[in-house]
Amino acid sequence: MSDQQADVLVVGGGPAATWAALKAAGAGASVVLADKGYCGTSGATAAGGTGVWYVPPEPAAREAAMASREGLGGYLADRRWMARVLDETYERINELATDGRYPFPTGPDGQPLRNGLQGPEYMRRMRIRIRRAGVRVLDHSPVTELLTDADGAVAGAAGYRRQAREHYRVRAGAVVLATGGCAFLSGALGTNTNTGDGALFAAEAGAELSGMEFSNAYGIAPEGTSVTKTAFYSFATFYQEDGAVLEGAASQGGRSVIARELLTGARVYARLDRADERTRAAMRLAQPNFFLPFDRLGIDPFTDRFSVTLLAEGTVRGTGGIRITGDDCATAVPGLYAAGDAATREEICGGFTGGGSHNAAWAISSGSWAGRGAARYALSLGSGRAAHRALTPAGGAGLRPAGTAGPAGGHRDAVALVQAEVLPYDKNYLRHGTVLADSLRTLDGAWAELRTSLYGEGADRVRARQAAAMTAHARWMYAAALARTESRGMARRLDHPEQDPRLHHRITVGGLDRVWSRAEVAA
Repeated sequence: MSDQQADVLVVGGGPAATWAALKAAGAGASVVLADKGYCGTSGATAAGGTGVWYVPPEPAAREAAMASREGLGGYLADRRWMARVLDETYERINELATDGRYPFPTGPDGQPLRNGLQGPEYMRRMRIRIRRAGVRVLDHSPVTELLTDADGAVAGAAGYRRQAREHYRVRAGAVVLATGGCAFLSGALGTNTNTGDGALFAAEAGAELSGMEFSNAYGIAPEGTSVTKTAFYSFATFYQEDGAVLEGAASQGGRSVIARELLTGARVYARLDRADERTRAAMRLAQPNFFLPFDRLGIDPFTDRFSVTLLAEGTVRGTGGIRITGDDCATAVPGLYAAGDAATREEICGGFTGGGSHNAAWAISSGSWAGRGAARYALSLGSGRAAHRALTPAGGAGLRPAGTAGPAGGHRDAVALVQAEVLPYDKNYLRHGTVLADSLRTLDGAWAELRTSLYGEGADRVRARQAAAMTAHARWMYAAALARTESRGMARRLDHPEQDPRLHHRITVGGLDRVWSRAEVAA
């Protein structure tokens, strides 16, 4: 096993992780960043483009920006946090333009357009920036568990370096979890690394989660492809197999109609026939990767009908994640910070996020705050204490079976089981209390089994931990969904279709062998 040491360890490699690493280094901390993939190319942002919640500091514009999402999110957002994110995002995007030399386009009036980013170029530049700041980057080095000290504070992490085929450990004064959300290996673009690992690590160390009921996000994609960019489907008409218009189907507010039609076994078709010539040209410039599958298949999406499906995106485009307890994105566990999709986004979105925009702004802002906060905490420990603390591994399921270890490859069955309970539209998207309860019982049984016997060596250890993380994630999701006996934000319940004013609160969940939930009054 190789050993490394840093003031701050950042786990992840996307926007939140790189901003955290950059700001921690800027605060004077030594920083190691460990990514499951290759930092700069892994994760949902690097695979595509994204809008950004970038609003100039004009009172009317800021007010409109904050008000626009409050109703959608069930009025669970916090205006103070929204204002903080707008301020931080504005500064950091401008910094990306000047210090990062990101080539933002200009509008007809010659002013720069800074409300969108091309993921590959954005992340390429962020990798360059953190390397220049002195951050040590460990690529293809998934973390498998956190390490804690005698007082229960997080003191580093352990993992496995895929290419070197060796286990490693990083001693650190503080850890930032920026591992992304969980899409349950659904095949959605860029989410193959998003298996909820950070949430499992945090829970094992004693952290809580919030907003996990807001996790039933499904993106529209051409059938047989992975590109779940749904914004352009606002220009689409949806059709049944016989060519008749599928009434009520839409990108916003009509995805459940698509889901119900697909559940019958019929195909659903789309055509972007509501976009005029000028809009079509602008769409190709804004999101060129949206059109790659069509170009490869010889389809003109503006004139040809093409079949579509819905792919689960879970907490990648949902809201739930690790509960934060301070302005610096600290968690309830000393020395542990959370950022980006690994953290709850309720503070700015309540119960509804969607793709890009707010999530992108949250990644930039929370990453920056978490990096600075982690550096401040780590440096306060002094140079000797962080390096010489006795370490205790926090990981359980998939690493240390409570019973006899099962056969190799047990993670495959565990993943298949959780996907069978989370991916189907009639279980997770079109939610009903009876179905949720049945699925949760199945998942509780699956957790008990994998906790007893799931185990892997080498790369299979990483896969076993992914299976455990997905199972835990699904249980927290459904426990929170059952606790919210109403429809609010994206947490829709067929058996409770109305919003209940008595439930105007957030729901915190936690626990591993026994999952619990409680109500939290929103700020």
